[in-house]
Amino acid sequence: MHQREVIGLLPAGGQATRIAPLPMSKELYPIGFRPVDSGTLRPKVVSHYLLEKMRLAGIKKAYTVLRPGKWDIPAYFGDGTLLDMNLGYLMLGLPYGVPYTLDQAYPFVQDAVVALGFPDILFQPEDAFVRLLARLAAGNADAVLGLFPNDQPHKAGMVDFDAEGRVHFVVEKPPISDLKYMWAIAVWTPVFTQFMHEYLAAIQAGQVPQAKELPISDVVQAAIDSGLRVEAETFPDGTYLDIGTPADLVKAVRLFAADEIDI
Repeated sequence: MHQREVIGLLPAGGQATRIAPLPMSKELYPIGFRPVDSGTLRPKVVSHYLLEKMRLAGIKKAYTVLRPGKWDIPAYFGDGTLLDMNLGYLMLGLPYGVPYTLDQAYPFVQDAVVALGFPDILFQPEDAFVRLLARLAAGNADAVLGLFPNDQPHKAGMVDFDAEGRVHFVVEKPPISDLKYMWAIAVWTPVFTQFMHEYLAAIQAGQVPQAKELPISDVVQAAIDSGLRVEAETFPDGTYLDIGTPADLVKAVRLFAADEIDI
């Protein structure tokens, strides 16, 4: 694991129907501000925060997987010079959920450690990926999930794990649940990448029954059922905010703008 490159993966295949219409891709919605040129402020888009956290963890390369039409994302970030990263862009293949989006990157990441983050989600702490990668390197997990407190289970992938941090099951958006933590970011080894690739191929071949839309939590659970080791890194004081609804978008703009500029 220590010898492998770490590559970021950002799925950007969604259509943002809950906050449509937008004048740009959701991932480029301005949330806060960033200083440039002796303190001058410029707008800071939501996906910038995720890439910053990846860069803090030493990740120099990342791929964004795009839906056709979202050309403004590569136009904005370009080659990644803004973040001192090397950024690439891949096209969405099968539109059946996040796992299929991520699998488009398989030829480019199959031998790397992958760091998954969602470019329309804001979270803390800043060193979240640092901690996930440290746990992955220190043990024998095939994947490590970053867990955040959550009291709305119907909106998230809820996680059951033991005192040692081993994940026993993940359930996607249960109506009610006694579970207290959801997962929002992850890192994994080539073992998990290969499992997901083969699992999706089996679904397409009709060997595994599956609804048309496949949540990534279902792939994680299938990996656990197949014997892969998945662990949890918890952030008890962490925060998580998805900008995909009007109410949460307003909340994000108010929180992050207030942090950067006197409004």
